[in-house]
Amino acid sequence: MPIKAQSNEESRVRNDSVEEIFIPEEPKWSLDEIILPEDVKNQILDVATYADNSHRVFELWGFKKTHKFSRRIGINLYGAPGTGKTMAAHAIAKNLGRKILIVNYADIESKFVGETPKNIRKAFEAAQKSNSILFFDEADAILSKRVTNMTQAVDVSVNQTRSVMLMLMNEFQDFIIFATNFIENFDPAFMRRISIHIKFTLPDEACRKKLWRMYTPPEVPNNLDFDELAKKFDGISGSDIANAMLNAAFKAARLKLDELDKNLVFEAVENILVSKRANAGNS
Repeated sequence: MPIKAQSNEESRVRNDSVEEIFIPEEPKWSLDEIILPEDVKNQILDVATYADNSHRVFELWGFKKTHKFSRRIGINLYGAPGTGKTMAAHAIAKNLGRKILIVNYADIESKFVGETPKNIRKAFEAAQKSNSILFFDEADAILSKRVTNMTQAVDVSVNQTRSVMLMLMNEFQDFIIFATNFIENFDPAFMRRISIHIKFTLPDEACRKKLWRMYTPPEVPNNLDFDELAKKFDGISGSDIANAMLNAAFKAARLKLDELDKNLVFEAVENILVSKRANAGNS
């Protein structure tokens, strides 16, 4: 199939739309608002205090001589869906007192061969210009392994995109945060250039109790026992808990109940678990 050429008008419209995509925003969450297992939270704190400790490490302790190109810091947040990776990225940016520039592969992918690398470069330029933390969500889509047996133009474009990304990561002397559910898809070249990898796991019982409490507004009348909920349901994420609470609340409202009954919450969680098992069976 022949590659479609761009007219000047198409190129202008495309460039304008790309510029509009890369707009920094204020972080939505803080470190105090995310609930994570203690070991994960400590690793996040290590990253979040990087700027505060940078002068001591690089200047006073002399690491600027032995690690000349390490003022940039790549952080990869990986693990199961719904475990707080995106929230943590926002919290890191907020702790650093900076805006966050979120990049999804769908935002930069182009139907025109050769345009995607240009769009990636624009994302880096926008982050640098606005002094924002650059955050690649679902990063495996752009950091995946390069194609070795190239048979069509799209394969060449994929490899070109990966090469440009590597070059930009080498040149960018600032924070870059990545998040992925599929770290196994990362190309080893990217793994080597990311200095910190933090694994996000499903919440343990203590975290689940805090999450159930956090996602239950104090205004809602209920007969919930957070200890019981934390013990009863294992293998669920923070986002599962949030969804279950909201789904149960809407059902209680539809039934015109005076309170949010725990059996409705049980039912909502079971429905989520059924769908997750079905999805796992199809994977």
